[in-house]
Amino acid sequence: MTAVATALPAPAARSRHLAGTGVLLRLALRRDRVMIPAWVLVLGLVVASMGSSFEALYDTAAERARLAASMNANGSMRALYGPVFSDSVGGLVSWRMAGYGALLAAVMSLLIVVRHTREEEETGRQELLSAAMVGRRAPLTAALLTALTANAAVAVLIAGGLAKSGQPAAGSLALGLAIGCAGMLFAGLAAITAQLTESARMAKGLTGAVLGLAFALRAAGDAADAGSTSPLTWISPIGWSENLRAYADERWWILLLFLAATTLTVAASYALTARRDIGMSFLPARPGPAVAPRSLSGPFGLAWRLQRTTLLGWTLGFLCAGGIFGGIAQGAADMVGGNRQTREIVERMGGAQGLTDAFLATMAGMLGMIAAIYATGAVLRLRGEETGDRAEPVLAGAVGRLRWAGSHLAIAYAGTVVIMAFGGLALGLSYGISVHDVGGQLGPVLAAALCQVPAVWTLTGLTVLLLGLLPKATTAAWALVGGCLAIGWIGPSLKFPQWAMDLSPFGHLPKLPGADATAAPFVWLLALSALFAAVGLVGVRRRDIG
Repeated sequence: MTAVATALPAPAARSRHLAGTGVLLRLALRRDRVMIPAWVLVLGLVVASMGSSFEALYDTAAERARLAASMNANGSMRALYGPVFSDSVGGLVSWRMAGYGALLAAVMSLLIVVRHTREEEETGRQELLSAAMVGRRAPLTAALLTALTANAAVAVLIAGGLAKSGQPAAGSLALGLAIGCAGMLFAGLAAITAQLTESARMAKGLTGAVLGLAFALRAAGDAADAGSTSPLTWISPIGWSENLRAYADERWWILLLFLAATTLTVAASYALTARRDIGMSFLPARPGPAVAPRSLSGPFGLAWRLQRTTLLGWTLGFLCAGGIFGGIAQGAADMVGGNRQTREIVERMGGAQGLTDAFLATMAGMLGMIAAIYATGAVLRLRGEETGDRAEPVLAGAVGRLRWAGSHLAIAYAGTVVIMAFGGLALGLSYGISVHDVGGQLGPVLAAALCQVPAVWTLTGLTVLLLGLLPKATTAAWALVGGCLAIGWIGPSLKFPQWAMDLSPFGHLPKLPGADATAAPFVWLLALSALFAAVGLVGVRRRDIG
C-alpha cells in the first residue's frame, strides 16, 4: 500500500489520503447537530449581549472611565479579567470576554476534535470506517473542519451581534476573530494530543491542562503588568486574544500569530497521524503489575483508581480559584464604587447583607456551579464504562449493578464535598489574610462554600436519573448544568424574572455569608437529590447495559 502511494503523483496521493473527508464531515456535523449549535448560540449571544448590559450599567463616559481606572489599578482584577484597553462600551465588552470567550471556544474545540478522532478510534468505529474508501487523513481533516465551522460561526455571531447593537464594526470583527482563532489554535493542540494518547479522556485532560496553563500564564502576566506587555502574557494564546485589543486601535498583526501557531499544530498532527496505526498512540498505556493491589479487589477501588486523577486536578483548581477570589474580595467595594446598577447586580447575585459579604456569597455560588461540572462528569463516567464495553466484564463477576454504579456515585457525591471544602478553605484563608482576621472569616466563608453542595447534588441526582431512564440522552445533563451557569452568571445582570432564577437549584439557597439561613431549602434539595438518584438507580438495575 505504501509503495502504491509512493508511485502516485503527489496530488493524487494527497487526494487518496483525504478520500471520504466530505462524508465524514457531514457525519460529524450530523452527530453534533445539537452540541455545536448550543455552544455557538450560548457563547455568541452571551458576548453579543454584553454591550447592552454595560450600556445600562455604565451609561456615562465618566462612569466607564472610573471603572477602567479601578480595574487597571487592581492587580487581582487584572489577573481575573485582564486590563482595560478602552473605556468605551465595546472596550469593556472586550475586557470582560476576550479572555473568557477564548477559554470557552477552546473547550468547545477540544471536545469536538477529540470526539471525532481519538474517541472514534477508542470505540472501534474508526477501524470500521477505514475499511471502506476512507483516506488516512480524512478523519482528522473532518474533525478539524468541524471545529473550523463551529469557531467561524462563533466569530460571525459575535461580530454581527455586536455590530448590530451599535458597536464599531472593526472592533466587533476583531473580538469575534480573537475568540474564534483561539478556538482553532486549541483545536490543533487537541489534534496533537489525540495522536499522543491512547484514550479520549487522556487527550481531553492533556489539552485541558495546556489550556489551564495558558490561562494561568495570562493571569500572572496581567497581574504583574497593567499594559499586558509581560512575557508571560505573550506566551499564552489567551493573552494574544486580549492583546488584539478590540475597540482600542486593533493590532491586526496578532492574527498572524494565531495563523502561524495553528498551522504549526495542524501540520504536527498530520505528521503524527501518518506515523502510527489506527488505535495506537505515541504514549501507550504502561502495563500494570502482575498482581493487582488489594485496593482493586472491589468496584469502589476500581472506581477510585479511574477517577482519582480527575478529582485531584479539580481540587487543585478550586484551591487556586478560591485563593484568587478571596484575595480580591476586600476590594469589592472599591471595584463597584458608587455605581448603583453594579451594586444591584452584586446584591442580586450575593444578597443585600453588605457588599463584601455579597461578593463572597457570589464567589461561593460560582464555585458551586462550576463544581456541578465535576459532579456531572463523574456520574457520566458510568456511561463511558458502558459504551466502552468495560462495564460488562465487571458485572460478569460477583458484582451487582447497584454496587458498580454506587461506587462511581460515591466518588461523585463525596468528591463534590472535597473540592468545595478546599475551595472554601482557600477562599476563606485568602480573604481572612487580606483583612487580618483569619479566625473570624474562615468559618463563615467555608460554611458558605459547603452550603452549595445540596444544589450540586440535585443536579447530580438529575444526571443519575437520565443515566438510568434515558441513557442515550445523558448528554442533556450538560445542558442542565450549562443552563444553571447561564442563569447564575448573566441572569442578575440581565434582570431575569424571579421564576427564571428559581429554575436553578442554586437560586433557592441562602446568600451566605451574612444572610439568614433556614433548614428548609437544604432539606428540600437533599430530598430531591435522593429521589432522583434512587429512581435513576432503579433504571440502571432494570435496563440493558450498554
